[in-house]
Amino acid sequence: MPMFKRTALAVVAFSILAVPMAHAQAGPSSYQGGYHHYQPKKPAPPSYVKKHHRWKKGDRVQNWQRRAPVRSYHQHRGLWKPQRGQHWVKVDNDYLLISLASGIIAGIVAGR
Repeated sequence: MPMFKRTALAVVAFSILAVPMAHAQAGPSSYQGGYHHYQPKKPAPPSYVKKHHRWKKGDRVQNWQRRAPVRSYHQHRGLWKPQRGQHWVKVDNDYLLISLASGIIAGIVAGR
């Protein structure tokens, strides 16, 4: 074999063997081959102290349709009969009189 072919063959053989060894010495990496799945950071756990929302007349309540209406308003102290198109909803420890058409608060009674 001519000298050039031996040198070329030796360089190719060395590069084939040296690259995986150099990669292994570089240390572990986050890429393990295949697809890398993006995992967003998890949000911080909620505080054990729940923030109390301060409701005001005229505020719009988000997702009020998910809450069950209070049908026995006469059994709860301070609640009055709702007008047509309104009903009482318990949110946290407060009772809110909600307009069915818009979700706007028409009245508030603080719970105990």
